[in-house]
Amino acid sequence: MNDLLVYGGGTRYDGVTGTDRHMADRLSAHTDVLYVDPPRPVRSGLRDPQTGEAGHVLRRVRPHLWRLSPVAPPAAYRRGVDRVTAVLARQAVRAAVRKTGGRVTAVVVAGTTDLLDVAREARTLRYVTDDLVAGASLIRMSAARLAQAERRMTARADAVAVVSPGLVDRVALLGRAATLIPNGCDVAAYDTVDDAALPGDLPMELAGRPVAGFVGHINARIDIALLEAVAATGAPLVLVGPRSEGYEPERWPALVGRPNVHWVGRKPYEELPSYLRIIDVGLTPYAESEFNRASFPLKTLEYLAAGRAAVSTDLPATAWLDAGPLIPVARTPADFAAAVTAGLRAPRTPALAQRRRAFAARHDWNQRVGLLAGLLHLKTREGAGR
Repeated sequence: MNDLLVYGGGTRYDGVTGTDRHMADRLSAHTDVLYVDPPRPVRSGLRDPQTGEAGHVLRRVRPHLWRLSPVAPPAAYRRGVDRVTAVLARQAVRAAVRKTGGRVTAVVVAGTTDLLDVAREARTLRYVTDDLVAGASLIRMSAARLAQAERRMTARADAVAVVSPGLVDRVALLGRAATLIPNGCDVAAYDTVDDAALPGDLPMELAGRPVAGFVGHINARIDIALLEAVAATGAPLVLVGPRSEGYEPERWPALVGRPNVHWVGRKPYEELPSYLRIIDVGLTPYAESEFNRASFPLKTLEYLAAGRAAVSTDLPATAWLDAGPLIPVARTPADFAAAVTAGLRAPRTPALAQRRRAFAARHDWNQRVGLLAGLLHLKTREGAGR
């Protein structure tokens, strides 16, 4: 019977690749992992959108990693119903554990569904990857109930980890000390970025021009005024990522309608090197908000891991990185556009690219997951990491 870690994700495993998937993938080098998607209300269909199977769906992603997609009642996250959702999710997890033949030794809860009690003897960790209370409107949930759930899970977990300095302070207000485990980057994924195949959905002439680019989820976290300011310079602007429904219904079509702006939609994580081959300056254009100030954007480090320049708004996470001139910070649309223009004018030299990659390597996901594994007291699988 193998040791098994249950990882309750805040996003679906096949969604936009973020903190949860990166962590779960790398934790599977230490122990068997069961990744649990957020429960899916039956109003969105009893059948799983990926497999077409009805009810709870358990599938093996690869050796040492399983994925469970549980279903939940209609209105799964409303008051009262959310408790039923959690009970059904825990039942689904226990049934899935029996099918894998594993023994749960650790539980990580990064989402809003409380799975801390799925195994009596397991060591538990509350992993706070966003200030969900501040961002309640983005996920269409009650801020009051999210705050209540956060207090409950923070108090009961054996350990608490957070991704940003601001979240350390927030957890302290709940009476717990939190370990800072910031987001990281996969440096190895971009080792051959300059030899990646050119993307087929962008004009070929972009390969020979300085290009600004954004990679990530396009939603209310993004300050569209910053993108508009960059586009107004006339420089090519490539946007890679899905757009949330309702985001800037008038300004967004106008932005992507510009001849120098190219929006390619969502792309699999494995295809990102092709787009970063084109991009010279990566953008982190986060709006000023309490939610964003508690965040730790993955994209900034990924740009550097690919050897590209990065320009960010003034975020505590960027200040914590202390990257100096490698990550210029801008506070207004005009300053943001000016910093991007300066970055586009700088020649793409091997020495500068190596400096960026070397900085990113100090923040690789393998270093981050080692911290998480230590909090969970995981015993590394024999042969792992060799």
